[in-house]
Amino acid sequence: MLSIRTIVMGAADVRRAVEFWGRALEYVPRGGEVDERWTVLVPAEGGSGPELALGRSVSPVQERPRVHIDLYAADAAEQKAEVARLVALGARHVDWDSYPEDPDFVVLADTEGNRFCVIDATHG
Repeated sequence: MLSIRTIVMGAADVRRAVEFWGRALEYVPRGGEVDERWTVLVPAEGGSGPELALGRSVSPVQERPRVHIDLYAADAAEQKAEVARLVALGARHVDWDSYPEDPDFVVLADTEGNRFCVIDATHG
């Protein structure tokens, strides 16, 4: 049976992306090395989750990406706090014209412009 182990994202500035996602997810570079062309982040000691590989890319960021990352917060209060923390780390809110009436998610962009969502796991 197959399983997802690594999520791969492009970045114009791999070091900046490593800094953001490392702090956002409490991940560290695999092997302790950061390469400006390709770096794989893994959960810090004792953590769990898929790897996040960040590769140098010159292709433009998609305004409506076909694939994105969803990050789950335990509840609405944690979602609000995490969105604020991620914005403080360099993420930005994305004007998203497709929000439903009572959304359980907030759309953000990382320091590279890649879209991702922070979801309230208790919503609805």
